[in-house]
Amino acid sequence: MREEIVYLKVSDLKNNPKNPRKNESAIDSVAKSIEKYGFRNPLIVDKDNVVWCGNTRLKASKKLGLEEVPCIIVKDLTKKQMMELALLDNKTNEIADWDFEMLEDILKDVRLDDFDLDWGIRVDNIDDEYPYTNKINVPQYEITGICPDICDLIDRRKTIEIEEEIKKANITDEQKDFLINAAKRHLVFDYSKIAEYYAHQSKEMQELMEKSALVIIDFNDAIKNGYIELRESLMELMENDEE
Repeated sequence: MREEIVYLKVSDLKNNPKNPRKNESAIDSVAKSIEKYGFRNPLIVDKDNVVWCGNTRLKASKKLGLEEVPCIIVKDLTKKQMMELALLDNKTNEIADWDFEMLEDILKDVRLDDFDLDWGIRVDNIDDEYPYTNKINVPQYEITGICPDICDLIDRRKTIEIEEEIKKANITDEQKDFLINAAKRHLVFDYSKIAEYYAHQSKEMQELMEKSALVIIDFNDAIKNGYIELRESLMELMENDEE
């Protein structure tokens, strides 16, 4: 069946109140994409103008002050089927993997500077003009054979200094607890010594260090466990977020 694309007023459209996707962080990128390339992916709405696929694009459209957007109105599916369609539409986007070699070649020829996208991986420069690539650059440390003391693996001086200041502050205990936890961001790990220490430990200790992301042995495993995040920035850019 050929679907008909119609233009509906943004003011008449409603975001799905039960949309399980947290899309606020994607709105700016999607808005920039629409502004730069136009609105190229219709929203999927029901007969009551509720958006089932494209909630982020609707929010981006409101941010841009658009009056009308292209939509496909689905009238032959039940509410349950529309929910299933929306869930599958989002989930199937997560199944695909990147061909990183091909992606690197593409990134050499395009300009995404305006989008300020965080790819979630450590990168090397391709060249001075366009310093972006997907190459994984995990530091390699040479093992000397001398096991360092565990207290030398981390520098807590800055954290301790901030914690002392927090404890003296005239604020609530709840606020102090929050700020003391936040102060741990200033902990400095010496990864060369951590790698050396790791080499001298038992298998159990090594596994725990890996799980704590102190040592990355398998990059794909680090991604799976969430230590390195690969964001769906290209999908957001191409408006395939389908919220």
